[in-house]
Amino acid sequence: MIDISPFPYQGPLEADEVRGREQLVTDLVERVSERRVTALLGPRRYGKTSVLRRVAADVGAGGVSVVWLDLYEVTSMADLAMRLDAALADAVGSFAQRATTTASGLGINLGVLKVELRRSARSRPEPVATTHALLEILVRSATNGPTVVIFDEFSSIGQVRGAAGLLRTALQHHYRTVGLMFAGSRPSMMRTLFSSRSEPFYGQADLLDIGPLPTPALADIVSAGFEETGRSAGGLPARIAAYTGGHPQRAMQLADAAWRRTPAGTTASVDVWDMALAAVRKQTAAGLERLFSGFSGGEKAVLRVVAGGGALFGSEGELLALATGTAQHARQRLVQSGDLVGEGANVRLVDPVFADWIRWRFPL
Repeated sequence: MIDISPFPYQGPLEADEVRGREQLVTDLVERVSERRVTALLGPRRYGKTSVLRRVAADVGAGGVSVVWLDLYEVTSMADLAMRLDAALADAVGSFAQRATTTASGLGINLGVLKVELRRSARSRPEPVATTHALLEILVRSATNGPTVVIFDEFSSIGQVRGAAGLLRTALQHHYRTVGLMFAGSRPSMMRTLFSSRSEPFYGQADLLDIGPLPTPALADIVSAGFEETGRSAGGLPARIAAYTGGHPQRAMQLADAAWRRTPAGTTASVDVWDMALAAVRKQTAAGLERLFSGFSGGEKAVLRVVAGGGALFGSEGELLALATGTAQHARQRLVQSGDLVGEGANVRLVDPVFADWIRWRFPL
């Protein structure tokens, strides 16, 4: 019999696989049940989608319908309409019945918009009007039965002119009857969307940061995974926590690599940790090289200085001929993109493996 790794790290987790986030899940379930509009903020690969899947499963078990709208890299009003159509078509239970009935009354067949938009210009649906109609279906169906709507990767909505305003107009009178939850992987953009007076969703949601996995929770997850498969983690949890700083995806990736190098009935040793770290470095090197090459010159310099623990406006920045203005603008862009987190001089790379690769590739 082949053991399956207890540390999945590729893609979002299933609801029953989410561990170490119990307090956050409980908080979110309470918020959405009390109709408190909430925006969940956090960098990429911090487990936001996994946590929301757990929240959806928990409220769904209580008879609440869940509509999941994935806005990842939405680029146009037509694209938004297709995402809405897919979300409504994928809904199940009583909400699906209500949505189908409402759509039929408006002369709309859910689930076929993508095909209809490929018609000739004269016969294809008009994107803005179609988005309006689909939002009407969403709102009517959601207000006629207990419903939670989850907007995943909502930070992408800023890429579509007028889309945020359209959504707010459709939803603003239903905050007390429909559970609304937003999540996004660009914390700076999410804060702007909900905190800037110029944005349609200004002041419309409580902002909640997901944060890294707490060290005790991470240690429990790693130790339990080893024990459940007849192994002992030894000092591995502390090493993973120290290296990753609680980054959820990277922590599980390293735990998986170490688990695969620890035979059943044995304990993970320092040598196992060294082999696991070397394997992850090798596994990710090519992708990180491509990632780094996509940054501007100023951003590359800032990443090198920050990864090396240096000062942007000190000797390390001077070594790279990093001008003050360039450093300030590059740091701001990197925070906005979610590659750096923190403020002022206290910024750090979100991804510990990327930081490690930069230090190895470009030592200062």
